[in-house]
Amino acid sequence: MDVLNSSSSEAAGLHTLFERQASATPERIALEYDGVRLTYRELDACASAVARGLAGVASEPGTLIGLYVERGCELIVGMLGILKAGATYVPLDPRYPDARLRYLVDDANLAGVVVKAGDTRPVPGVTRRAVADLAASSEPARPGVAVAPGGSAYVIYTSGSTGQPKGVVVEHGNVTRLFRASERHFRFRADDVWTLFHSVSFDFSVWEIWGALLHGGTLVIVPSAVAEAPGRFAALVESAGVTMLSLTPTAFSHFTGAAISARRRFPALRHIVMGGERLEESHLRCWFEHYGDDAPRLVNMYGITETTVHVTCRALSSADLVHEQATPIGAPLDDLDVHLLDAAGQAVPPGETGEIVVTGAGVARGYLRRPALDAERFGMLPLGPGGELVRAYRSGDLGRRIDGELRYVGRADDQIKLRGFRIELREVEYQLGLIDGIESCVVVVQDLDDDDRRLLAFYVADTRNHSAAALMAEAARRLPPQMIPARLIEVPSIPLTTNGKRNGQALMKTLETLSRAESARQGRPAGSIAEVVAGICGEMLDEPGLSWDVDLFDQGATSLSISRIILQLNARLGLRLTGVEFDGDCSITNIAAVVNRESKRQPHQLENT
Repeated sequence: MDVLNSSSSEAAGLHTLFERQASATPERIALEYDGVRLTYRELDACASAVARGLAGVASEPGTLIGLYVERGCELIVGMLGILKAGATYVPLDPRYPDARLRYLVDDANLAGVVVKAGDTRPVPGVTRRAVADLAASSEPARPGVAVAPGGSAYVIYTSGSTGQPKGVVVEHGNVTRLFRASERHFRFRADDVWTLFHSVSFDFSVWEIWGALLHGGTLVIVPSAVAEAPGRFAALVESAGVTMLSLTPTAFSHFTGAAISARRRFPALRHIVMGGERLEESHLRCWFEHYGDDAPRLVNMYGITETTVHVTCRALSSADLVHEQATPIGAPLDDLDVHLLDAAGQAVPPGETGEIVVTGAGVARGYLRRPALDAERFGMLPLGPGGELVRAYRSGDLGRRIDGELRYVGRADDQIKLRGFRIELREVEYQLGLIDGIESCVVVVQDLDDDDRRLLAFYVADTRNHSAAALMAEAARRLPPQMIPARLIEVPSIPLTTNGKRNGQALMKTLETLSRAESARQGRPAGSIAEVVAGICGEMLDEPGLSWDVDLFDQGATSLSISRIILQLNARLGLRLTGVEFDGDCSITNIAAVVNRESKRQPHQLENT
């Protein structure tokens, strides 16, 4: 059943369209998570129970309700239940520190929160709770509160240049038109299997969740431990018969490496959609060299939270590897337009760089209680046919048209994209500057050799003399995971350029000097297996002076970079490590001991290293 294109669909909210799909295909599998499956009928019934629990909380249409649920079927149950109650969901990632959660709760003025059954953890500032419980599936489903397309569906917070995040209010109609406008590019099917790979705090999740549930497909919710291990994730995509996969370019690069290493094939996979950050040629080359152009189809989609996930669409092929500049981001979806404007608001000539300004049905309602920011970013501009005023969003992104193709150039400010999350470096610096022990700091982005990036924070210590470990622990209490710097590096002063701006290049040279000094201080003998391991780890983390006896996670590694290290160890040394062998100790010394032990079973593999 095509619920999106029925005669009455344009006047219906997301949950109403889901209810129609559940009525049409009640026994089809809607959700899968770690061996648990829910049919459309069961999901609808569970969500109805949540909506009943919110009856006294969601007293007015659009009431803001927090969604504080770990990954799992209950996450989608809670989200649907909030919408069925006529309310608006606000993701509250349980991994966020209390200070961040408290800010979101206060800024959104949440009326209540939905939690998983049995979760008794307090949510700062919230006392009224409803419960998402799979045991409620035996209760009959009920129609949700009718909501017009202009009603708010969710508020997702993005990083803010003033030091605090800001909420973006997106309407039901913004989301439903996204799939109508992209239908011709993807030909969505009822037998599609989608993955929920991303956090619901990241708007790519909106594409994944509703792409499945509005078309009668199956949503495979990827466990966090699997999402952070590219090898396990590639195995899941293959075994689950995933047809629609959405990844940031960084995650795609890790996925590709793991898939090639394990010689995996994906016969069911139809599309891999990439978005959330800049896509480079290096992200594509390995894939096309090993899998070719035929299937699946790779698609690059540029998008912004304020314009409802995706703005443009561009199918990719190996022919795109010849581009020396950033990969093309394609043409806008059917109900959107993209304009490149100069500082005076005038269109720039072809080949010149301008700010990307978006008009059309995907432009969100605006920021939550930020009228000044609304006036700056959202507004009426003379960009319609004939120069009439139309509602527009000024993105702050820069683009250029070359040979008729739209390309993403970068940002006009300090905002970056890191694994899909928008991060204002000023916000990270602001939060770090509040920590006792830090007098001043500068946060920079370091590009790694494995197509990944990480944040580094250089700081000048105050007189209170706190250890780097204590400062990092405090940073983790103040910042969400994606904004925590990989390393805090003490420097005597923050170097400036001749025009008085902070000198990022000089800071990176300082890091190189410190790394060389650390490497010389350790004085380890060359030629040992440990030296080989240290070299691989240094390459993957772009850090030649790593300490051998300190866990790599404490030196800026992430789960993804550890997975890349394991892949390289296996490829170069002929091993079959999974990471379990490290027994929670990811120091170079322990990894080398594991490699030495495993290599004794295959000693010939190490002869030429």
